[in-house]
Amino acid sequence: MEKKDLLANYAASKQNMCITNDTISDGLFQEYGVNRGLRDVNGKGVLTGLTRISKIVSFKDENGKQVPCDGELWYRGYNVKTLIKSIGPNEFGFEKAAYLLLFGELPDQAQLDEFCEVLGNSRTLPTNFTRDVIMKAPSKDIMNSMTRSILTLAAYDPYTTDSSIENNIRQCMQLIANFPMIAVYGYHAYNHYENDSSMYIHRPDPKLSTAENFLRMLRPNKQYTQLEAQVLDVALMLHMEHGGGNNSTFTTRVVTSAGTDTYSAIAAAMSSLKGPKHGGANIKVMQMMNDIRENVHDWSDRDEVKSYLGKMLDGQVFDKKGLIYGMGHAVYSLSDPRERVFRSYVEHLAEAKGRQKDMNLYNMIEEVAPELIAEKRHIFKGVSPNVDFYSGFVYEMLGIPSELYTPLFAIARIAGWSAHRLEELVGCNKIIRPAYKSVMEELE
Repeated sequence: MEKKDLLANYAASKQNMCITNDTISDGLFQEYGVNRGLRDVNGKGVLTGLTRISKIVSFKDENGKQVPCDGELWYRGYNVKTLIKSIGPNEFGFEKAAYLLLFGELPDQAQLDEFCEVLGNSRTLPTNFTRDVIMKAPSKDIMNSMTRSILTLAAYDPYTTDSSIENNIRQCMQLIANFPMIAVYGYHAYNHYENDSSMYIHRPDPKLSTAENFLRMLRPNKQYTQLEAQVLDVALMLHMEHGGGNNSTFTTRVVTSAGTDTYSAIAAAMSSLKGPKHGGANIKVMQMMNDIRENVHDWSDRDEVKSYLGKMLDGQVFDKKGLIYGMGHAVYSLSDPRERVFRSYVEHLAEAKGRQKDMNLYNMIEEVAPELIAEKRHIFKGVSPNVDFYSGFVYEMLGIPSELYTPLFAIARIAGWSAHRLEELVGCNKIIRPAYKSVMEELE
C-alpha cells in the first residue's frame, strides 16, 4: 500500500472518533450563554471592536425599539450611494474610495492624481516572479495561487517585519496594486497548463484604473468598452469594504493584533475569503441560475418559475439544500444597499450585451423568491436580494471566468483589509484574545 493511501485509510478510520468527541450541543451553548459564530439568536453580531472605517445600517431606533430599515453602507462618513453618484461619466471611483478608506479623507484632485500615479507605478512584480512563482505550480484554485504569491512577495521585501505605519502603508499600497496582476496571471497560467489554452501575460498600463487594467490583462486583445470598465469599477467599490465584523476583515484584525507582518495578515484574510460561506456566494448564484435556465421551459412564465423555486426551497432540485442563493443577508433585513445601487448598472450592461431575457428572469426571481421564502419559511420580513445575486451575472457578461469571481472579490476587499490593518496598528495595540469556556469532562 502506498504511503498516501495508508494515511488516507487511517484518517477515514478515525473520523467518527472526531465527530463523537468534538460535537458540542446547542444546549450547552444556551446553558452558558455563548453565541455560536459570535451571533445571537436573532443573528445580531456580538460587539467585539470599534472602527471609524465603515458603518452598516440595517435597523433604526424608533421609540426605543429596533425597527428594520432599508440597508445603508457608509465609508468614512460617506454613504456609498453618494460616493458612486459623485463619479463622473468618464471617471473611475475605486481609487478614490481606496484613498478614503486608507487615509480617512476624500482626496482633492491633486491628491487623487498623486495616489493614482503611485499606485499605477507600483503595478510591478519582482524580476522573474511571474515565471518562478506564479507559473511554477499553476492551480485551478486561484485564491490559493494568490495566497502563495502574497507570502512569497514577503521574501522580496527587505522590510517585511518593519512595523512602522509608514512601512505598512507602503506594503498595503503595493498589494492593492499587485492583486489584479497576481490574480489574472494566476488564471492564465492555470488556463495554459491545465486547460491547454494560449497564455497571455499583458503588462498593466500605469495610466489606467484598477478595473481597466483587470480587463486589459485578462483579455487576449486587451480591449474593453468604457461601460464594461465602469460597471466593473462600481462592483469593486461595492465590494471593497463591509465593516470589521465580516469573517475575512475580522481575520485581518485578529492576525494583525498578534504583531505579524502585512503579507501574513493579508494571506490569512485570503484564506478566510476563499471559504464558500464567505466569498463564493456569487458562484452558487450562477450555478443556481444555470440550473433554472435548464429546467424552466418558459422563463417568462411566473407560475412555472415560482413552482421551480418552490421545489428548490423544498430541497427537491438543484443542490437539494433548500436555499435560493443570493436571497437574504446576515446583516441586512429589508434591502442590501449594494444591490440597490448595482442593479441599474447591471441593467445597462445587460441591454448593451443583448441579455434582456436573462435580466427579466433575474427580476422575476427577485420578486418571487421573497414571497416563497415568507410562505415556506414563515419569514415575513427581512428577505431581499443581496449584491451577490447580480455580481456573478455581471462577471459572466464581462467574460470573466468563474475561477476569478472570488479573486475579484479579493481585488476589491484588499483596500478594506488594508484600512482595518492600519486602524488596528494605530488605534488598538492589544492582542485580540477572546475566551472559550471548556466543557470537557474530567475523567480523573
